[in-house]
Amino acid sequence: MERLMTMEKQTDNAPGQRAGRRAYFMILAFAALAIALFAWHPVDLYLWIKALHIIAVISWMAGMLYMPRLFVYHTDAEPGSRQSETFKVMEKRLLRYIMTPAMILTWIFGLYLAWSVYDFHGGWLHAKIGLVVLLSAVHGLFSRAVRNFARDENKHSARYWRMMNEAPTLLMIAIVILVVVKPFA
Repeated sequence: MERLMTMEKQTDNAPGQRAGRRAYFMILAFAALAIALFAWHPVDLYLWIKALHIIAVISWMAGMLYMPRLFVYHTDAEPGSRQSETFKVMEKRLLRYIMTPAMILTWIFGLYLAWSVYDFHGGWLHAKIGLVVLLSAVHGLFSRAVRNFARDENKHSARYWRMMNEAPTLLMIAIVILVVVKPFA
């Protein structure tokens, strides 16, 4: 019973502030690791940067695949209801503390790899960068949707968000094929 009374409501500011501090700490730790690697410049720096890039991509994609599902459920919630307010908090935190930092780190490490390893050459690389630009545009669309939902101004149906859930998936599949198979030089 005492535990139930001390549970935090996830729509309160305090848990969100703590989550934000943890997220910023992890971002700083990630950045410090990257800076330490560049300063240390190990023989296998490429592998370290590649690992950090993959970690960032996985984090970004997790958010990109989850966010439209939140939108589907949020669309069905009555504006102003407790459920709707909870979705607003979830969407804001997912975007702010996971998706956007992961996208930024994905771009930083990815561009470093494209420059240092491939010297920005290769048709597959240009196609991949083009698809990542499209994925970033979808990220921007989701960011705008988070702001619209926060103002209770969503104009799309749950069906629309179900279809939008496929966009990151299809882009991810094409990007992975380009990176692994390198179908054209």
